[in-house]
Amino acid sequence: MTDPPADPADRADLAQRAETFLRTWDLRRDGPPMSGRCALVLPVRRADGTPAVLKLQDVDDETVGEPLALRTWNGDGAVRLLAEAEDGTGTLLLERLDPTRTLHHLPDTRQATLVVAGLLAHLTATPAPPALRRLADLAPRLLDEAATLLPRLDDPTLLKNCAAAVREVVADPGDRLLHWDLHFENVLAADRAPWLAIDPKPLAGDPGFELFPALWNRFDADEVRWRFDAMTDVMGLDRDRARAWTLARVLGGSLWRIEDGHPPLPEHLEIAARLLARSG
Repeated sequence: MTDPPADPADRADLAQRAETFLRTWDLRRDGPPMSGRCALVLPVRRADGTPAVLKLQDVDDETVGEPLALRTWNGDGAVRLLAEAEDGTGTLLLERLDPTRTLHHLPDTRQATLVVAGLLAHLTATPAPPALRRLADLAPRLLDEAATLLPRLDDPTLLKNCAAAVREVVADPGDRLLHWDLHFENVLAADRAPWLAIDPKPLAGDPGFELFPALWNRFDADEVRWRFDAMTDVMGLDRDRARAWTLARVLGGSLWRIEDGHPPLPEHLEIAARLLARSG
């Protein structure tokens, strides 16, 4: 198994970078740091007293498009970008939301699912800027990897069915601005809006590709069909296409694990099985 990512709060390079941008942008700390899987986030105040957060993270294929996506949405359904580094480090200054109030804390997962669906309906109405990575490039590579990796499994039938579904839609990958990772913990409350999206890993593609995180987060096998149907209704999606692109997410996550020497996650396979069990 690969080692888990280091806690960003323990990384000296990010701490040093933070001090640089505190000076550059005339910021002062305003609370303890917060760290997630990939980023270090510092509550700060700007020179005029405005609360904000300084986000420091590594730049990779998934994160490189974050500032472009946030500029494109311009605070409409997502956190507002206040400033971005010009040195290629991916350092961002963002408006401060309320990290203590996320959709993860809502007791009713159906209510949380509907909030995600409403945000996605709004965010994916925006055409993707041309500079972003594209589902049109990712999906064919996914099918190539499936042909290579699925034979390693004793019974690849379910994932082969996922690949077959992807082949039905791969020629029409879509061109909307996608968040990629809008699960319950990536939706925070704010003063200016009930809920706003954070931490996009954006790409251009079909909105049906957006459903998987909310199906897996706070997983409940018996809720998979309800969540899928509710989200496709709210977003106005064709269910067959949305199913195929959701199965693409299952396939992608499973192939990543297979390549790393691990079996696919049972929850992922359960999502695929439930979606494949009924069409229409």
